[in-house]
This record gives sequence, C-alpha cells and structure tokens, in this order.
Amino acid sequence: MPHAGSIAVLPNRPLTVGELLDSAVLLLRGHLGALLPLAGALALVEQLLLLPLRSAVGVEPPLWWTLSMGSLGPFLVLLAIGAATEAMIITLLGNPAARAAGSALVGRPASVRDLLRPRDARWGATLLLCPVVGVTMLLASLPGPTWFLGFALLGGVAPALALDRLRPLRAPARSVTLALRVGGRAAGLRLLGYLVWWLLRVGLAWGLFTGLSGLNLIATGWAVAVAMLLWTAVNMVGYAGLACLDAVLHVETRIRTEGLDIHLSRAPVDAPQSTLLAVGG
Repeated sequence: MPHAGSIAVLPNRPLTVGELLDSAVLLLRGHLGALLPLAGALALVEQLLLLPLRSAVGVEPPLWWTLSMGSLGPFLVLLAIGAATEAMIITLLGNPAARAAGSALVGRPASVRDLLRPRDARWGATLLLCPVVGVTMLLASLPGPTWFLGFALLGGVAPALALDRLRPLRAPARSVTLALRVGGRAAGLRLLGYLVWWLLRVGLAWGLFTGLSGLNLIATGWAVAVAMLLWTAVNMVGYAGLACLDAVLHVETRIRTEGLDIHLSRAPVDAPQSTLLAVGG
C-alpha cells in the first residue's frame, strides 16, 4: 500500500478539503505528459468549434462577453454550449486521470504509456457517455442557475467507468450517488474546484491579452486568434486539473463512505488494479 502521509499523491484515508485540492494538483503534476497534450488538443478543438458561434452572436475577445441586449438570448445559448463542451472534455480527461489516481492509490505509479494505452482503459464506454454528459449539461445550462446542479453531479462518470468498471448505463447514476453522499460534499467541492480554476483561467487569459495589447504586440486582425490561443493554453491546464480533482474526489468519497481503504489493506498485494477497485457492473 502507498504511504498514507501528507506527501503521498493520494493518501489511503479520508482527506480534508485542503488535502483533496493538494492531491489533485500533485496528481496533475505527476502526469503532465499524458494529460496536457490530450487536454490541449481538446481545448483547441473546442475553441475552433465555438468560433463561428461567437462570431454569430457578436461577442469579442478576450472574454467573449461583450454584447448588446438584443443578443442576450443567443449569448445564453452560447454559454450553454460552452458548458456542454467543457463537461465533455473534462469527462474524456477523467478517464486517464481516474486511472492515474487508482494507480497512485494502490502504489503502482502509471507511466504515460500506461495511461494512453487503450487496453482495459474503457475508452469506448467513455466516448459513448460523452454525448450524454454534454446533452445533460446543455439542458441544465439553458435555464441558467441549474448549471450548478448539472456540473456538481457529473464529475464521477469517467471514474465510475475507468475505476469502478461499471457498465455505461450505471455510471451516471453512480456519479450522482457519490456526489450526494455526506451532505453533497463531493458535489460542493467540485463546484469549489471549478470556481478556483475558472478564476485562474479568466485572470490569466484576460491579463495576458491585456498585457500583449498594452505592449502593441497583437497585430491588427489577430486579436481573435491570439485570444483563442490564450484560452486554449489556460483551459488545457484547467480542464486537466478539474479531471484530476474529479478522480481524487471519487476515490476519496469511496474511502470515506465505502471503506475502500480497508478493502485495499486486506487485498492480495499482487491483485490486478482493475480487480482491487472495481465495484461490479
């Protein structure tokens, strides 16, 4: 079993809020080679897909918030579509992040090759549920405030597939169940994590764009392209960080409410990781 002290990436015990956030950052830092390239590619695709929609609504870089009152309805639809793409990207990244968390928990660190290898990774099931997550977030985001409910409850979908080894149809229900345990602790912490990363992303993207503009380093006609690249960069780190937080929250909630730590302490040391962490399907 891995060391359970404060220096462990994922201690095999219930964690405080601060320890959870630290573990997510440590997990991200330890697997940058696997998570960031995938996150960067997905974040760039997202920017390219949103570009024509932003142009149609009339919003401007770097924050894409400038609009007239007459375009408020289309702008809200644009926000909902953005929420859906975010959720889908985090779900995809949640697959390797969850497997990295599982490896850290059982003391078998995963390499980049391990995380990107398709065998036993359940990428097919993850891809199958991605549109489900996206449509759910789109519908939850259209009314506005219900976005919080949708986002808070969907963080465990990828971990339920990759770690718990559940059938795809059971993974969303599993995610909701774990998110609502202990008074909705995991749901609240996922929202807290999103807020932290959102503030960092907005601050960095806006600050860098403003700084480049102030130094006259953005040529005429290149503002949109520069803003897209900046948002791709900050989202690349933010999405990977949120996926790691989802993985840590999932494992920690299982430890806190299902005795996963006790189960692991009694399991044979040579048991496969998929067997150690699976809950049945």
